[in-house]
Amino acid sequence: MHISRKSDYALRALAYIAGQKPEKKSSISEIAEAEAIPRDFLAKILKELTRAGILKSFQGVTGGYQLAKPRETVSFLDVVEAMEGPLQVNLCAGSDIDCGCSRFSNCSMKTFWDEVQDSLKKTLTAANFGDPRLRSQ
Repeated sequence: MHISRKSDYALRALAYIAGQKPEKKSSISEIAEAEAIPRDFLAKILKELTRAGILKSFQGVTGGYQLAKPRETVSFLDVVEAMEGPLQVNLCAGSDIDCGCSRFSNCSMKTFWDEVQDSLKKTLTAANFGDPRLRSQ
């Protein structure tokens, strides 16, 4: 399993925003500099997070980004799935749909992959931006 650079940057940007006072609006330039994220790529990521309902954006000179809901309610899974789509560690994991494997009906690995996926989803769901370890230094 590989978390993409896009998801990593999204998580880092949200950790930065969540570490600010709730009323503060963080600009793209501020976040990009603080988290060493390429500005243009960050702009695209923040737009997707806004579309997903995770962020609110504000236009104008005093504009920027804020969390759209309390930081404790935004899970890492929410962010990864906003960036990548539904989490899928293996083609047949978590699905009763035939993955095309000739052994689908008698696959010795399906149960294992289902457990891996469930475990990863639980871990990413439990991790949220209310965690004090994520506060800006």
